[in-house]
Amino acid sequence: MAQDPSDTSPEADAAGERRVYTRGGDDGSTGLLYGGRVAKDSAQPTAYGDVDEAQSAIGLARAAAGAEPELGDMLLGLERDLWVVMAELACNPEKLGRLDEADGRPTMAMVERLEALIDEVSARFDPPTEFVVPGQNEVAARLDLARTVCRRAERSSLAAVVEGSAVVPYLNRLSDLLWTLARWQDDGPLAARSVPTAPAT
Repeated sequence: MAQDPSDTSPEADAAGERRVYTRGGDDGSTGLLYGGRVAKDSAQPTAYGDVDEAQSAIGLARAAAGAEPELGDMLLGLERDLWVVMAELACNPEKLGRLDEADGRPTMAMVERLEALIDEVSARFDPPTEFVVPGQNEVAARLDLARTVCRRAERSSLAAVVEGSAVVPYLNRLSDLLWTLARWQDDGPLAARSVPTAPAT
């Protein structure tokens, strides 16, 4: 995640000043949500770190699409979804029930919303007939970069999730959606097209 709560959460010093660093992770470990510590290079931090990077890459695409607020809203919805994904990946596996109680885990309904967006956007352009070379324009290129980071996050999450988790299906469909959005952007100016509604979070 953008800030590891075990390592960078501000804490007050003797003078009452808030500091970003805690030195709690200097031994190479990090805290899990709802307790417990693991090595920083273990499966869970690796997975949520990759998702964090994917979220940031989507943010770059959103910034590049600033003149197109509807696309920006869609990408913002995806970024917010990834906070939910990271929460599960960062949670002590024995305490996942607490996330369930707070509706704080990815669901198959979220996966289905991505599938609906893929279908809707796919209908707006002719699919490529050969391998795509990224870089047709800046927005599409940034979406392609986000897609590749998302694929890595999907792979690393395989070692971190519990049975029945929707994390891997969500990341799989998200990378498909990012590919679809990039090809849509390759196909022509966004201003000439309507944009689907951002997914609910």
